[in-house]
Amino acid sequence: MESRCPYTLDIAGTDIHAESEALRAQGPITQVELPGGVIGWSVTGYQAARQVLADNRFAKDPQKWTKYTEGEIPSNWPLIGWLLMDNMTTNDGEDHQRLRKLVSRGFTPKQVELTRPLIQKIVDDLLDGLSGFGPDEVIDLKGRFATPLPARVICDMFGVPESARASALRGAGVNVTTTTSGDEAEANVELWHQELTELAEFKRENPGDDLTSLLLAAREEDGSRLTDEEMVGTLHLMLGAGSETLMNALSAAVVALLSQPEQKALLDSGQVSWDDVIEEALRVNAPVAQLPLRYATEDVEVAGVTIRKGDPVLMGFTAIGRDPENHGETAGRFDATRADKTHLSFGHGAHFCLGAPLARLELRLALPALFARYPDLKLAVGVDELEGQGTFIMNGHKEVPVRLGEPSLVRS
Repeated sequence: MESRCPYTLDIAGTDIHAESEALRAQGPITQVELPGGVIGWSVTGYQAARQVLADNRFAKDPQKWTKYTEGEIPSNWPLIGWLLMDNMTTNDGEDHQRLRKLVSRGFTPKQVELTRPLIQKIVDDLLDGLSGFGPDEVIDLKGRFATPLPARVICDMFGVPESARASALRGAGVNVTTTTSGDEAEANVELWHQELTELAEFKRENPGDDLTSLLLAAREEDGSRLTDEEMVGTLHLMLGAGSETLMNALSAAVVALLSQPEQKALLDSGQVSWDDVIEEALRVNAPVAQLPLRYATEDVEVAGVTIRKGDPVLMGFTAIGRDPENHGETAGRFDATRADKTHLSFGHGAHFCLGAPLARLELRLALPALFARYPDLKLAVGVDELEGQGTFIMNGHKEVPVRLGEPSLVRS
């Protein structure tokens, strides 16, 4: 492949899809410049992504990144939070399997289904909370509904006390913010680590019927359990990923339906289902734009490009979902009638997202309820006026301004 200069990622995430197209124009895997002048790669092609995600030569453990272990990556690197977590996403092989097995007991099909009444209650509470707004009043649906829904669900599931919720969810923004200075990033990670350590200690002393207590008590047959750092790292992962990604998925599905009335009409007529809408929204607007980080443990060829040992790799999930090689010339368009909605938005291989069934359940309950309560819901601005979230890691909107319209008297 022709040599090109690394593409410098826009730390403000001004236009995620335009950046994805620019990266894809250079091939299914492209050299990029990360904050701090760190050179790595972004995978934007579907087939290349499947290869990388399934190849154990791309490690998740930052201790296998030689530049980090040899001190070339400073403690105040803007993305340092992705290197300091100790959980199943930053471990490989047997350590990853051990951690995943311990955590997965809280995400079995039975456990997820048991959350249905909890999710439905939170959905109904949030929709009831919108009743004070007039039909023509402009409100931010992301801030009023899409953000608090997954935050409340995940905090309830992990038994986070009301008084600790703001601090416990701090990292949902800490790790994905890419416009802060390195010193700010380092301080934020340290503060959040301290707050989650305090949460784990509180739950150890005050166990309850929640996943934090379950994880603290979990012990495998060989006597292994989560260490203190693994417990904090797991809380870091679950509270952050369990809130930040779902709010983007929910917002994306709403925006897609409101900006394309013909798609909403197909839904209303029964020609497509809510599952069709959800899977297509996850494909065309993957909640994560660029997921850090994997590290090549040896030279690996991907799509005709040699990734050198020690090179860091990001997964460009938003671009991957819109790969025209996989979904044709209309890959960038939301179309719930599309026969093939294949996507990798929950990952692939050993690190496939444990929370995928929970995320789908939240979407299946929240979306029908929202549109049943507010059948005349409309965007208050043009879709091209929606501002980005302000990060190159996530694919979302800063706000989703809407007019609710008259509420229906019928609950979902």
